[in-house]
Amino acid sequence: MSSSSIIQTAPGALIKPYQANITVPNWMLSSMERVMQYYVDKNLRLDTQSASMMPAPVEGKKYMLYAHVPFCHTLCSFCTFHRFLFKEEKARAYFVSLRKEMEMVKALGYDFESMYIGGGTTTVLEDELARTIEFAKKLFPSIKEVSCESDPQHLDSPGFKQLEGLVDRMSIGVQSFNDDILAMTDRLDKFGSGQQTFDKIMAAKELFPIINVDLIFGFRGQTDEVIQNDLDMASRLDPRQITTYPLMITHQTRKSVKGKLAAPQGDMARQYRQILNSLNGQYNQLSAWAFGKANNEGFDEYVIDYDEYLGVGSGSFSFLNDTLYVNTFSLRKYQENIASGRMGVEQQKNYSQKDVMQYRFLLGMFSGRLSRKYFRDTFGVNLDWALFKEMTSMKAIGAIKNDPKDPDNLIVTDNGKMMGLLMMKEFYSGMDNVRAQLRKPLKPCDM
Repeated sequence: MSSSSIIQTAPGALIKPYQANITVPNWMLSSMERVMQYYVDKNLRLDTQSASMMPAPVEGKKYMLYAHVPFCHTLCSFCTFHRFLFKEEKARAYFVSLRKEMEMVKALGYDFESMYIGGGTTTVLEDELARTIEFAKKLFPSIKEVSCESDPQHLDSPGFKQLEGLVDRMSIGVQSFNDDILAMTDRLDKFGSGQQTFDKIMAAKELFPIINVDLIFGFRGQTDEVIQNDLDMASRLDPRQITTYPLMITHQTRKSVKGKLAAPQGDMARQYRQILNSLNGQYNQLSAWAFGKANNEGFDEYVIDYDEYLGVGSGSFSFLNDTLYVNTFSLRKYQENIASGRMGVEQQKNYSQKDVMQYRFLLGMFSGRLSRKYFRDTFGVNLDWALFKEMTSMKAIGAIKNDPKDPDNLIVTDNGKMMGLLMMKEFYSGMDNVRAQLRKPLKPCDM
């Protein structure tokens, strides 16, 4: 359904299509980017202390387990996630270590409500992945849902069916169905044409309760028509979820890649307006860039549903008791640690309550779930006074407004969604910079 469609609900009843009300001027978006870059540089600096152990769980808190699989058959030029070129022997040994680290986490007393597996390409060895999920579910009986990522290449492999019944939500990195964009991003030869990807997803849909289609906007040459065609093709697949990420180019990404791939910054608001107009009505908005058929499903930004999460595997992050923990990015060190009975963690950084409140405010803006009650219950503060500057500026630009039905709830407007998208984009770019810095000292023997 295109954004120009009129929805007919009952005889004679017409609903006007969604009209996104984004009025924030480009200069304000640029200044917000600079403000976010300041906070990201300040709070994501690698002034960490060494660490060798995770803390024990706190009674009454709910936790999510993150597992990282850092292998890909091919390395995409615009991706800054932690990954290595796939070698089967190393990957099989790694999955064994991942399961051993989970046992160490269990020994600390943790249980988890949810598990998220990211990469890299999580499905490089489907048999090992299936074994690891089965192991996690036995070890942590409270796990109710497992989310996993994959790329189009693996959807029709014989082993992919092993994940049926184990994975509740499969997120597929499509990026675009447009062959020119796929060629520009070196994905056409690796993963096939947009139509081939469409056909593979259609065939794999029956395997999982939730399929999520990941799209990216902000590529050079990605016209309104190209974006609309991407959205229309995704809608024809009728997945339970669609995620529309803005292209994230970091300081660490090669300048040649930036010049080659990214559209002008000024295109973002117009393209985002088009996405909102096209998907709202078909889907509920779960966050600034995620859309779902149901409001209560987990999605890629698990940090919204879980304040606390623990990461296993090389290059994973954990956030526990206002402290960020970082696992070693060296594959060699990770294997040595696990073999000697130690966990993969090697660094930690503690954050002040103010830092954490600003982070939760960002997540509230991004998810459209900004609540005075949450800040009162979690931090014991009045949100309007504790984050006076942030609240005042967001109200002034019409990004948030009071909910007339519930004084504890704040409504995040379309301007607010645009700001939330921009802020989260800068935050993730900052995390990408951190990952790039942690990978920089790695030598061939570490990979």
